[in-house]
Amino acid sequence: GGMHHHRINYDKYHPGYFGKVGMRNFHLNRNHKFCPTVNLTKLWSLVSEEQREQCKKNPEQVPVIDLVKFGYFKLLGTGFLPKQPIIVKAKMFSRKAEEKIKLGGGACLLRA
Repeated sequence: GGMHHHRINYDKYHPGYFGKVGMRNFHLNRNHKFCPTVNLTKLWSLVSEEQREQCKKNPEQVPVIDLVKFGYFKLLGTGFLPKQPIIVKAKMFSRKAEEKIKLGGGACLLRA
């Protein structure tokens, strides 16, 4: 009814509501640059307190951190890690982060 019997209302209060404007983008990728990051300094804070103590007592037990479950896609290399192995799963790693994790005896696993 906006183009017919309610036309005065739409013309007065909603000018430009009907019609087309601009060009369409058929292959629009929304949020294609969305990449939340986390630094190495915050990495161990994602591990629970109980799991940290178990890993200190038993050196063969290594914590596995899946960053995507915590809402992060990329791991950056700012900060230091303790000399303790850790396995990190993420979509992306910076070069420094990968080097520092491997120096501590850990591993970086890519995740889709």
